[in-house]
Amino acid sequence: MQLRRFSAESATAVLAQIKAELGPEAVILDSQEHGGVITMTAALERPTTGTAAPAHSLNARCASDLPPPAGWQQWHEEWDSIKGHLLSLMKPALKLDTLPPRQRLAIEFLQREGLEDDAFLALYTRLQEAPATSILDHLGRITPVQPWGGEAWPQRVHIIAGPFGAGKTSVTIRLALSLRKSMPEARICLINADATRGNGRLLLRHYSELSDMAYKEASTTMELVAALATARAEGFDRIFIDLPGLSRGKLLQTLLDNAGIGTSNDEAVAVHITMPPHHGGLHMRGLLTRYQTTHKSSIIWTKLDEAEHFGQIINVAFGTQLPVSALSFGPGLGNSLLPAKEALLWRLIFKREIPDHA
Repeated sequence: MQLRRFSAESATAVLAQIKAELGPEAVILDSQEHGGVITMTAALERPTTGTAAPAHSLNARCASDLPPPAGWQQWHEEWDSIKGHLLSLMKPALKLDTLPPRQRLAIEFLQREGLEDDAFLALYTRLQEAPATSILDHLGRITPVQPWGGEAWPQRVHIIAGPFGAGKTSVTIRLALSLRKSMPEARICLINADATRGNGRLLLRHYSELSDMAYKEASTTMELVAALATARAEGFDRIFIDLPGLSRGKLLQTLLDNAGIGTSNDEAVAVHITMPPHHGGLHMRGLLTRYQTTHKSSIIWTKLDEAEHFGQIINVAFGTQLPVSALSFGPGLGNSLLPAKEALLWRLIFKREIPDHA
């Protein structure tokens, strides 16, 4: 692996050096700014050649992801099957009639709403150990909440990620507008890292101009590095990055590593995974594996007004231990995202009350 450090007075100049020396396949490992000088550490896994490789999109930059160990997928599927059989054998032995009526009715309702076996077993065990407590107390422990807001999420860089069609662009705008309302003096920058999609590009640019927020675009990894470095150097208080969806086989962590995001010790990054509750359990687990990251993260539930059941909210929280930070609903961009609160979640799950109707 070739490892080099490059410095210049602007991110564009540094990236030009990297491209000239290492080519567009270089991976940005670190990016820092001190005294008006930007320094980046870049690496190349294979030797450079005389011919520069074609530019890649952000998704294509993940094409070099290392494959999992041989047999990993088969082992994972076999373990899921074994776990499913074990839970199936255990469930008949669970005596729901020993629970107080209100707890039993609540847990039976959650099962009809799609509560999966592992979350059901954890909830049942908690109820058996403390039968006198409310089921909401136990649900609160396996469904953490950290409401969106400037104080609860003080990180400077906020990355909005999630599958195609999950509403990432709308969530990016809604989060920025919510922050602008609570922190009117904050300087906010929106980076569109999915610049190839025309509708999202126009939407972000339009609301940036209306709300006096800066707007930048990036269609490749190097352009994202440059846009983020420029936004940092310009002193923005909050930077929101709207990432493209990841196709099968690509990993969010690899994309972030290739862009050098969060590699500095002083980097403050939060990742918000946008998900609608429509996906089935197997597909949802695959998506969450794809979007797993080492950065502080949350789940933002989107398109709630289109869903019929909400058991997946508990399943995902139990499986990932990621807090729910916001709830998004409705087609409009104003007043259609609320910071998550336990009361809103319970009304959504048990009464199917969309937050804007609560």
